[in-house]
Amino acid sequence: MGNHPSPSGEGPGVGADNGSAPGTPQPNPSTEARDSVEPEREGPASSRAVTLAVIIGAHGVAGEVRLKLFGEGVETLKSYKSFDAAGGTLTLKSVRPGPNGAVARFAEIGDRTQAEALRGTELTVPRSALPPLEEGEYYHADLIGLPCFSSDGDGLGNIVAVENFGAGDIIEVERPTGKRFMAPMHAVTIADDRAVIEAAFAV
Repeated sequence: MGNHPSPSGEGPGVGADNGSAPGTPQPNPSTEARDSVEPEREGPASSRAVTLAVIIGAHGVAGEVRLKLFGEGVETLKSYKSFDAAGGTLTLKSVRPGPNGAVARFAEIGDRTQAEALRGTELTVPRSALPPLEEGEYYHADLIGLPCFSSDGDGLGNIVAVENFGAGDIIEVERPTGKRFMAPMHAVTIADDRAVIEAAFAV
């Protein structure tokens, strides 16, 4: 599915590579919740980290934290028992909807001071922990770093971000010169570890 997961690495989110507008995003890293997903494409795909949320501050005095979500809601987080966070692990005890996202309690955070110290910390899971995809679907996180070619066979650069402004997924491609351009996913075919963009959109 087209990492809508939302994990940049970063995104990853979920979409469909079927030559038409992406399908409905699933509970995975989502670019509706995140302006862009820009993780590095390195190492095996299964081991890449996908960001599901980020701690944006403390909530109350007992150690709860406020989260900005990069998925489809709190149900996404409930399906995971723990998260990688700043080189450590945070074990989820509870999560509920809250201002700007969600409010969560983790076993390792005992007071407001500890919660505030983790402001800006991303909560990630390995790409391999995400639900399996149907044929023709993709996670946004899987697109980042893919080499791009036009339908005429010209090399274009690499995907550096996946955006969604409400009308479907849009990829952002950086050329070797550093110049960037965007193309809608309905003009992109994902196959054989590359993205092929209709020549008319490779401007």
